Amino acid sequence: MTERILQLKIEGCAHHHRRQHGKMSCLMINDIDAGLGRFGNTQMTVNNQIVVGTLMNLCDNPTRVSIGQDWRESDITNRIPIIVTGNDLSTIYAPLIRDGRMEKFYWQPNHEDIINIVHRMYEKDGMSRDEVVSIVDTFPNQALDFYGALRSRTYGRPWVEDIGGVQSLGDKLLKRRKNDNLPAFTPPKQTIEALLESGYSLLKEQQLIMETKLSKEYMKNMDD
Repeated sequence: MTERILQLKIEGCAHHHRRQHGKMSCLMINDIDAGLGRFGNTQMTVNNQIVVGTLMNLCDNPTRVSIGQDWRESDITNRIPIIVTGNDLSTIYAPLIRDGRMEKFYWQPNHEDIINIVHRMYEKDGMSRDEVVSIVDTFPNQALDFYGALRSRTYGRPWVEDIGGVQSLGDKLLKRRKNDNLPAFTPPKQTIEALLESGYSLLKEQQLIMETKLSKEYMKNMDD
């Protein structure tokens, strides 16, 4: 996101707020730490510095937004809240997130929250709440992405095997003629047994990554 795009978004939200009376507007920025965060000894780009400066200026002067024109005292923009999400806000430029500029909320889903989210995820597959509870209890302390990966794996792996395995995947998808139809895909019926099998397979992959640590082979002097 560049400075101009950010300013145009704010101006667009304010314009919508003016025209649609009674309709609240806000600007959402997802995973702000992925774009503006600083990791290790990495340096910030000029664009990153400009965006950070623009955000700080918007926090301090929320009714004044310039998109390149000359400043005029009469140009007042409706105040628009900016909501950002991130995984590690400690990587963000500290003055931007100080008290007064940013209200911070930490969300850590509890067991009941995870069950509700995963149940909604599997709702179209006809999985009961009790089955979802069993899956979550079998694989505790996992990120929400883990439970989404279970579903994706039970969908994708059987289909790949039906068309002849990974070796045949390129022939089926890329070497077909122009008028040939794509291979048909029939979603399999989800069962708790298939999901648990996929879960144990993912756990093995996680464990393999933890045990291998190939980075140590290439960086002998790296600290643990």
